[in-house]
Amino acid sequence: MSEHDDVVFLLQRQHQQIRELLDEVLVTGGDDRRKVFEQVVRLLSVHEAAEEEVIHPYARQAVEGGEQVVADRLEEEKAGKEALKRLEKAGTESRDFLREFAALRADVLAHAEAEEKYEFARFRENSDPDKLRTLAEAVRAAETFAPTRPHPGIESARENAVAGPAAAIVDRTRDAVRTVLGKN
Repeated sequence: MSEHDDVVFLLQRQHQQIRELLDEVLVTGGDDRRKVFEQVVRLLSVHEAAEEEVIHPYARQAVEGGEQVVADRLEEEKAGKEALKRLEKAGTESRDFLREFAALRADVLAHAEAEEKYEFARFRENSDPDKLRTLAEAVRAAETFAPTRPHPGIESARENAVAGPAAAIVDRTRDAVRTVLGKN
């Protein structure tokens, strides 16, 4: 089964992309750092929104102790969104950017590891290949309409269903305008 067919492969691949981008932010500077950080913001925002909409609701039922596992992940995601938003507002040239980014990076890496250990690994144990395939399709669909910026306070499937589309329209319009103006 390939990453296109299996939600675990898909999400682990995205986690690897996130790790690589987080590392790249630390070794670049100036405009390159800003551009890579924008990629981090977008990928994390879209990825987390899709997980909140598709993965966590499934984990609640498919994973032993799922309610607590998901509650822990949602708490981490909210804190990550808040930190990401602060960093985005401060900008990559901010005096404290690298210190605060390093803390965010450590939190994101720990969060990804917890998801892989407590959710994804258990999906393989409790789900047949058809279910993993269906979840991958649902994640890709959710990503298509997900916000591209962090929105702390929107962490549940319900909140994403209600507020996510409006936030996504605003975010994606902002992205398009910034691209046209050459600010991306």
